[in-house]
Amino acid sequence: MSTYFSTSHYIDYYFAHPYHSWERGANENLNGLIRQYFRKGSDFTSINKQRIKEIEAKLNNRPRKRFGYETPILVMNQLLFNPKVAFIT
Repeated sequence: MSTYFSTSHYIDYYFAHPYHSWERGANENLNGLIRQYFRKGSDFTSINKQRIKEIEAKLNNRPRKRFGYETPILVMNQLLFNPKVAFIT
């Protein structure tokens, strides 16, 4: 199914190799940011949803180099609500 979708829509996709963290730079960076709040091996069932929402808001409003020092939430809003972007159905 994924092969059909990618070829019919001309989409390139890539899979990182197991234990090759350098192939997942953005993901590893975010993991590091999350680790500032939660230690590795933390039991997330003991953390209330309000605390997770607070940390989520902090991370989504933190400027990132990969976005030209804009925040992820701002970049997402620009992409989703930009009237100059046309969608094909």
